[in-house]
Amino acid sequence: MAEEFFAPIKLSLEISIVSGIIVVILGTLAGHFLAVRKFKGKAIVETLLMLPLVLPPSVVGFILIVVFGKQSFLGKAIEWIFHQPIIFTWWAAVIAAIIVAFPLMYQSAKTGFQGVDHEIEDAARVDGAGKWRVLFFISIPLASKSLMTGAVLSFARALGEFGATLMFAGNIPGVTQTVPTAIYVAIDSNNMTMAWLWVISIIVISFIMLFVVQLKQK
Repeated sequence: MAEEFFAPIKLSLEISIVSGIIVVILGTLAGHFLAVRKFKGKAIVETLLMLPLVLPPSVVGFILIVVFGKQSFLGKAIEWIFHQPIIFTWWAAVIAAIIVAFPLMYQSAKTGFQGVDHEIEDAARVDGAGKWRVLFFISIPLASKSLMTGAVLSFARALGEFGATLMFAGNIPGVTQTVPTAIYVAIDSNNMTMAWLWVISIIVISFIMLFVVQLKQK
């Protein structure tokens, strides 16, 4: 029973950590770029980046299946390189988590960078700092609270992802069965004891992460 209980938790944490790292990097870069740049079509780009936040998970899962499916160019390329399709694999669960968690990180990063005093950045440039040095040593430290909030919220969102993961990665024990999908199966099979244990575990993990954010913001 212990192995049955801990396997989905371990898998969920692994997927959330990997997807979280990728989301933090991509979300920080995208947030910084769109916080300081103005160009035609910016509103459309930002809307597309935020779209997964409001789309039904089934729609996100469907799009991922179409984009990475065997009939798509990308799906065929992945299968040719890795000799297997990406659907119903561990990486499919990571991709699903990245897509649904990215908007939270992006929005937090953008808000944080918009609040940075640009005069400080300009002073660093005058002193000879390049754009990457300004980003890493000035902008990111000054926006650190927002970035940390986005990182934690993104991790929590990835941890709780269900719909897109179920459609795109499936529910394979030990491979793609995360805590949310395990809870669904447990309830469906009337195994309420395991369902409660998983529910409590994910509530505790999520509570701790959000509590840390609240403490850091004070």
